[in-house]
Amino acid sequence: MKKCIIILIVFVANGALAQSKDSISDAHYLEDQFYIGATYNSLYNVPDGIDQNGFSNGIFFGYIKDLPINDIRNFGFGIGLGYGRNTYFQDLKIEVINDVTTFEEVRSFDRNKFSLHTIELPIEIRWRTSTATKYKFWRIYSGVKLGYVFASNAKLKKDGTIKVRGIEEINKFQYGLTMGVGFGTWNVNVYYGLNDIFSSDAILNRPQVLVRGRDLRIGLIFYIL
Repeated sequence: MKKCIIILIVFVANGALAQSKDSISDAHYLEDQFYIGATYNSLYNVPDGIDQNGFSNGIFFGYIKDLPINDIRNFGFGIGLGYGRNTYFQDLKIEVINDVTTFEEVRSFDRNKFSLHTIELPIEIRWRTSTATKYKFWRIYSGVKLGYVFASNAKLKKDGTIKVRGIEEINKFQYGLTMGVGFGTWNVNVYYGLNDIFSSDAILNRPQVLVRGRDLRIGLIFYIL
């Protein structure tokens, strides 16, 4: 995990140095290349009886290369690299017994969650009303976000603590649609997951019931440069 974050920091630093060579006062300015955001996460497409509790949340940050394709540079593409951590508070108990991961509903507990740490690849179509000297402008950025889950864990507290590190039944590759809309500093960001968080190997303690689960993340994104 530490190696992945170090690689990401180096990538972002290189992007910062590259951008510093561009003058935003000429016809080759770039926008919105560094970002950080926070979301509220909601699970859907889960089995009946599995409910969320607590504040499921996510944080993400990274660098996205701005690629304008017209002369006035208000329309183009973006492709980047980032990190995301998403935590889900719910009543799904995840436990490893004799090297086998089990999934079951649990109703009485103090705290229960699972978390995913992901390397993310955002790809966007970008439209905005910016100019070389106008720093507050409208933007609509839409696209897809691809993700690779490099670490996962679960924790349940109830008269003790049950911890699981490296949930084998998590789908390593995640992907979904994204939309960012806003003006100036304040921008709403939405991610709609298109594939299941858990693989077909994650079976609830009911006959032939898959855990599955997809997520909808709604929050704010801030662009630094």
